[in-house]
Amino acid sequence: MSVGLPISALWPDPSPAPLDDDTLTARYGRADRPHLRMNFVTSVDGAVSVDGLSAGLSGEPDKRVFGLLRMLCDTLLVAAGTLRREGYRAVRLDERRRAWRRAHGLAEYPTLVVVSGILDLDPTQAAFADAPVRPLVLTRDDAPAPPGLAAVADLVRCGDGRVDLTAGLAELRRRGLDQVLCEGGPRLFGALTTADLVDEVCLSVAPLLAGAGADRITTGDPSPARHLPLRHVLLAGDGTLLLRYARR
Repeated sequence: MSVGLPISALWPDPSPAPLDDDTLTARYGRADRPHLRMNFVTSVDGAVSVDGLSAGLSGEPDKRVFGLLRMLCDTLLVAAGTLRREGYRAVRLDERRRAWRRAHGLAEYPTLVVVSGILDLDPTQAAFADAPVRPLVLTRDDAPAPPGLAAVADLVRCGDGRVDLTAGLAELRRRGLDQVLCEGGPRLFGALTTADLVDEVCLSVAPLLAGAGADRITTGDPSPARHLPLRHVLLAGDGTLLLRYARR
């Protein structure tokens, strides 16, 4: 099933015919091993937001892929700042996508995992209070928990002084959460890159110039350049490019 603006394949298997959701799902797929996938939308000049929010960049095709990637993952990883700034709600899927997950032996909903070094989180935010699956929070060993947070989320303490993302991901995988989808933000993307934990990047390029001043999709400590092969190029009817880069 496909609705709205068409998405077609440019490379490596060009096809002008619109891709339905089943074909898109197969093109992105689930890895056969533990895997961390980043998903970002950017302007042509590399901005991660317009007026401070990614919503200014995200059109219908990007949102369609965004939903499919959430359907495919075991856990949705996001930084606390992005959770607050973007106003995350509970991670829920429609019945069709829940049925797909059931048919593939997955839990009906992915687990939300929030990275927060200082636990500056609001337990009443819908992402926690209305979550269909109890969220996890990766945090430092010594971070004091705000009142009420332990009632709506499990704290996973991993790291002295800063969150140890390698240890945090190992704990997720110990819990059977192998397929990780990360939606940022830029500092978390940079930290994951520095730790060499990024296996894949799905990048939607919106056909607009955001201009100077906007943040870019990654920031933080410098790290070595790493080769990430291009796997596919899709084109949406509004001119959005949907790019997928992956190690394997």
